[in-house]
Amino acid sequence: MRKPQNKTLVILAFFAVYVIWGSTYLLNKIAVTELPPFMLAGIRFIIAGILIFIIAKILKIKVAITRRQFLNCTFVGFLFLTFGNGVVVWALKFVDSGFAALEISAQPLVILFMMLLLQGKKIESMSIIGVVLGVIGIFLLVSQKELVSNDMTLVGVFMIFLCMISWAYGSLFVAKADVPSNYFVNTGYQMITGGAMLLLVSLILGEQWTSPLLWSEPVLYAMVLLIIFGSIVAFTSFNYLLKVVSPEKVATSTYVNPIIALMLGWYFLDEQITTQSAVAAAILLTGVYFINTKKKLSYYLKFFNRSR
Repeated sequence: MRKPQNKTLVILAFFAVYVIWGSTYLLNKIAVTELPPFMLAGIRFIIAGILIFIIAKILKIKVAITRRQFLNCTFVGFLFLTFGNGVVVWALKFVDSGFAALEISAQPLVILFMMLLLQGKKIESMSIIGVVLGVIGIFLLVSQKELVSNDMTLVGVFMIFLCMISWAYGSLFVAKADVPSNYFVNTGYQMITGGAMLLLVSLILGEQWTSPLLWSEPVLYAMVLLIIFGSIVAFTSFNYLLKVVSPEKVATSTYVNPIIALMLGWYFLDEQITTQSAVAAAILLTGVYFINTKKKLSYYLKFFNRSR
């Protein structure tokens, strides 16, 4: 049973996951040009988690949770942050930020299949159209030789797809799991556990850690923005939305994220926006709309007949 919605909070939360998360592709791309990816992501989430618990202490929010809740937070922290985010950051070493965001815009398609396989949810006729459009859009996106030019780029594209599966399963899991009822505390535990696992991965892979005193100004600014807005604000909003609206609706952030990421990557990093990418974006986002729309196919057929 979903909790009652506060409309103002829902709107603000959607703004955070739509707009702020759209900018994190650019910020991660800036930071990963100088810092090793798993160290970068690990430090980001550990610091964000610590700040969340400090704020919770100041606000006198209880942070004690049950063993089951801690285990669930750790599992979700792995799905969302250790694998789902850490590997995307790694892939950004080889893939443009806008390209990555466009690929991830197919997330509702992955969630739809997950709900079919794990929950037996029937796929509506409009969703079937959306799936077809989504597959076409992804094909157009990844078939561009000028953007997918070497083996590591292809590996990056494939790993981002695996991250989408991880995020999709995590979204369905956390919607029904026993996690802390306070969204702020829930986020904090996911950040701490997910960040700790990222730093462990960084150590295992032998990444070379560097002192923040040696980071350039753009990287420092990117990290501050990622920690405060990308982690604390947006991720808390994400966890809140998963409890008060359906996972498919939360996944509609993929309408806006790629557009913001494409424009920011083009403006600040001179990333290429090809005609084929624009066409792929239009087809993908149309497919996402059809997956999430509540209107039936008959509605559009009637509208088409009236307009003729």
